Amino acid sequence: MPLLKRKPFPLADSPKDLENYELVYQVRFTKEVFRDYSEYLSRINLYRRRVWMCKFTGKSNLTYEEALVSEKCAAEKVQQFPKDLIVPALQIIQYSMLSLKDLADTIAVKLQEFLFVGTELYGRREDQIYPCKIVKVLENDAEELQYEVVWLDKNKKVTETALLSVEDLVQKKPPLSRRFLKSFIRESTYRSAPWVLHDKLAQNHGISTDLPQELRSKAFFRDGLLVCNKKRKSNDMEASNPGKCKRRDKTNGSTAENGAKKAEGLDEDIKYPIDDLLVQPGADDPVFSERPSPSREFKVPMNCVGDLLMVWDVCSSFSRLLNLWPFSLDDFERAIYHKESNVPLLVEAHSAYFRLLLKDNGEYSSLVEGKKRKMKITLVNWTEYLCDFLEMIENPKLCANTATIKRGHYGLLDTHVKLGILCELVNHSLESNIFREKLDEIIEQRQALGATRRGEALEEGRKRREEKERLKSEPMSNGHVNGHLTDPEKSEISKSDPGRRSKDSSKNRNGVVISTQNGLSPVKSEDDHPIAYLKKMAKKRNSDVTVSTSTNSPKKEAKDHRMEVLDKNTIKERREYYERELEKRSIKTNPLGKDRNHNRYWWFRRDGRIFVESSDSKEWGYYSNIEELDAFMGSLNCKGERERELGKHLEKSYRRICVELNKRSKDITNQIAAEEAVLRRSTRVRAPPRENPATAYLRYVNRWKED
Repeated sequence: MPLLKRKPFPLADSPKDLENYELVYQVRFTKEVFRDYSEYLSRINLYRRRVWMCKFTGKSNLTYEEALVSEKCAAEKVQQFPKDLIVPALQIIQYSMLSLKDLADTIAVKLQEFLFVGTELYGRREDQIYPCKIVKVLENDAEELQYEVVWLDKNKKVTETALLSVEDLVQKKPPLSRRFLKSFIRESTYRSAPWVLHDKLAQNHGISTDLPQELRSKAFFRDGLLVCNKKRKSNDMEASNPGKCKRRDKTNGSTAENGAKKAEGLDEDIKYPIDDLLVQPGADDPVFSERPSPSREFKVPMNCVGDLLMVWDVCSSFSRLLNLWPFSLDDFERAIYHKESNVPLLVEAHSAYFRLLLKDNGEYSSLVEGKKRKMKITLVNWTEYLCDFLEMIENPKLCANTATIKRGHYGLLDTHVKLGILCELVNHSLESNIFREKLDEIIEQRQALGATRRGEALEEGRKRREEKERLKSEPMSNGHVNGHLTDPEKSEISKSDPGRRSKDSSKNRNGVVISTQNGLSPVKSEDDHPIAYLKKMAKKRNSDVTVSTSTNSPKKEAKDHRMEVLDKNTIKERREYYERELEKRSIKTNPLGKDRNHNRYWWFRRDGRIFVESSDSKEWGYYSNIEELDAFMGSLNCKGERERELGKHLEKSYRRICVELNKRSKDITNQIAAEEAVLRRSTRVRAPPRENPATAYLRYVNRWKED
């Protein structure tokens, strides 16, 4: 049982009078049952705090579940304690007053004297020490023990046997580690100082439970447990001084009551986000929109959608390396579904991977060279290279279709077989040296872009700090000098407010300034002091400069404002540029996040749709317009951990997703319009089927194909 504040924590009692049909909340790892959700949630939050300690190992700062796992592992290790050493160790532990560390050291030293069958140690042979293992303990007529040992080599294999005495055996280290002994001590006892064994354990191994003579005056047994006399003394004091004890109980009761209220308040305040499945509707929740159901209109079977997306994403991301002209996901899906003939799109995709593997000079290249095939892959002989590849991978499910491919009926293969072959091609290509070098190059470019972006950010921050320091060091403009108004402004104020001028006017007589305001006594003019006079003249010159430049200030301010806006636009453009460049050099596509039911959401910038993958990867769907995206984002609850992260990623990429969704909607609209235009034509001038936009995958041409 894990410890809380070094004390056992009792589990909650199960509710009484539970009905069979009643819905309850159960803690998975403690099997506690709660009727009230708030009680269940508070207990879960307590178990998730890192305040628990493993009882056997003493590890702290654990969650309750981590402490349980630690105790389980420690208990399994303790079961490996050598049986011949259990009784001597328990005899040392029983009623010992040593600390845990000293007790473990004492047991380790004492157990070194016990040699038993299976002990691995060192033995002397020809004035040298070699590793050995005891296989039998012998006792001769003189009652001296001798040990039959086997010598071990570096791999701990038995070489030969020998008969050694105790003097010829050497132990370089204790048979058991201190940590292992500490766990054994904790598991074997129910209290410390003195350490007392569990009654059942002591009885099983014949360990005496009688108190030693030196402890009888310090401890006694109560209800089968050892209790120290300190508690009895305190009880006697309570009996002799009931008044003091009542006051102490009152104070303790009040503090305990306050602590309970405080703990109850902490439990009531739930710190969000929490696990999504634990979130309950609250009064402060916004109005969530209804989550739209994703479309599931795929031409390929549902269990093949994941492989379809993976193969297409790799082909699109590394199209330059493969020398493969990019194609849309819709065209790729139609090509996989097509059964009538060899589709040019699939032929070129396979050929691109075959050329890459041939350049790599690996196993596939050696196999093809051994069969003396032509190194030029064409529409006629590409199936030969495909059969060679299937022969190399030795996949029984895929190799069973070799005869069909050789007869020229690749299009008749099942969808999962076609995608399985392409997945194997992708995996083998990713393991090639060419792909690895390309990935290393992309990683270096991403690191260089990141370093440049960080350098520009640091430079921008340095410039902002310098500008702030410059503004602080310079005198304030706009008619103010060191917090005082300039002379022209004073005159303007006096002209605009004659009452104030008459009220605040002062008379200068013989170098003395006499104020007419009440409560002020006459003071000498500042002109009498030479330093003050110089300061005043400097202020006057500064004010003259300010006045002279005030006529040009509007133009200068407009220019400065224009430059500041340009700088901000430049900084924003640079940030967008770095984001675009990093996205171009992405190595793999990561999901946007997960919802409360662990469904994953994917966005491929070359397609535009947001794909939804179920938690078991058996179901797929997609959102294909902005209305569905907005409704889905409005249904996310930010109180849950997963949906909060998913919402952040969607908000960050919202603008780009909307652009791609609009582009896709326009393409679909244009495609439908083109198809309707073809159908509206008369039969006499009807366009041939190849001009239909839906069959564009049949007219695919690889413009980046190598000659």
